[in-house]
Amino acid sequence: MFATLLGSLPRPPLGADAPRRALVEAAVRAQETAGIEPVTDGGLPGASDPVAAWQVTASLTERAVKQVLRGPYSLAWSTEANASLREAATLAHAVASNSILRALAAAGCPLIEIHEPSATAIGTDATERALFREAHLRLLDGLDGTHCSLVITGGSADAAGADTILAAPYASLAVDLIAGPDNWRLVADAPGEIGIVCGALSPAADGDDGPEVLLWAAAYAASTGARGPDRVGLATASSLAGLPWPDAIRKIERLGAAARLAEVPASEAVSSLDPRAVSSRAAALGYVGRDPSRGPRSDHDPT
Repeated sequence: MFATLLGSLPRPPLGADAPRRALVEAAVRAQETAGIEPVTDGGLPGASDPVAAWQVTASLTERAVKQVLRGPYSLAWSTEANASLREAATLAHAVASNSILRALAAAGCPLIEIHEPSATAIGTDATERALFREAHLRLLDGLDGTHCSLVITGGSADAAGADTILAAPYASLAVDLIAGPDNWRLVADAPGEIGIVCGALSPAADGDDGPEVLLWAAAYAASTGARGPDRVGLATASSLAGLPWPDAIRKIERLGAAARLAEVPASEAVSSLDPRAVSSRAAALGYVGRDPSRGPRSDHDPT
């Protein structure tokens, strides 16, 4: 089980004149400490060349580093309101981005994430479905030597259907399961050989950061399509950039801890879980992982 980011971190608390490399290094070190891999540059702005940006990040760590790109469908949605112009822009972005993906693969980038938040707008529109399919087939055309992952955050894209979302040969699908719980339908419909990254850690400051939801999400994803746990990862549901740095770091530390917990035997994991997530009888008594002589767990009892 692995853990990774879907989206950005806030700017590290360095001086206003800190160079981008120093900011990226702070983001990388935070992910390393949390047990995150593959790591990213934290989504920090200021990099115009994706290949050079990946090379800088990769030079700062021994861990696998992924490069994140905005997908052609979302790029066009952000610039073109006119439907006919947007279709041409989407396909042009796909062709241009294909060259970038090839260059990243040639440079040795092991994993490329394509973020398509605008996929949540496709719905049942046949024209939009066809455009998304064609754009992503062109985007991945002839690509070899790297793992490409499609990422959908900010809502649900299940209405478009797995035949649309996964028409191109993506190796994995990452979905936001907080803002888009209906994305579970895409997970269930995805072929078993496609990896699933469960974006189940809320980006909200007051979100539930306990391991129970994360472990349930991972187990359910593993059960779909006879996928198995080796093809499943955990992630933030979307960007953490809106949080204060300490809050974002606390969240990714909990994400990393949940991924490690997923690897241990169930008999060892239960002591770290809320009793209600383990059994109904234990939930009623509050005894899992505790000395029963202490009685039920109170809301203020940290053990």
